[in-house]
Amino acid sequence: MLRAEGSMLEIARIQSEINRLFDNLLELGGSPGEASRAWMPNSDISEGPEELVVCVELPGVSASDLVLAVNGGNIIIRGEKRPPWEEQKVGRRHLLERAYGGFERVISLNAPINTHRATATLRDGLLRIVFPKVDNRRGGEVRIPVMES
Repeated sequence: MLRAEGSMLEIARIQSEINRLFDNLLELGGSPGEASRAWMPNSDISEGPEELVVCVELPGVSASDLVLAVNGGNIIIRGEKRPPWEEQKVGRRHLLERAYGGFERVISLNAPINTHRATATLRDGLLRIVFPKVDNRRGGEVRIPVMES
């Protein structure tokens, strides 16, 4: 079991690196210092005996600007991080390092989970999604009792 858990973490890490690579390639297409470029939030996945937990860093994003969905074995997180100056006139800006704008993050969940009983909370810029685990109904060993007649 420990080997399978390590494999899942390695796959998630590789997927995260590939997503980050594509995000960086998209940023190269924009102009330097562009404040509204797309960005990719960081995430962690952890698994306990009863649940799978996905944590995503979303500083400056409000719950009303988030859409969270599950499709197949993927969790899809879409949203927008609005710049703080949208509502007000700001003079000349000297440095813009923070990313703003729309984002989409797709995370593959390779574990048997109950998506209908998932809960999500956003607090202090951290989105925490908890999925209760269910028995593996596909691919796992299932014992069949043998009765004597």
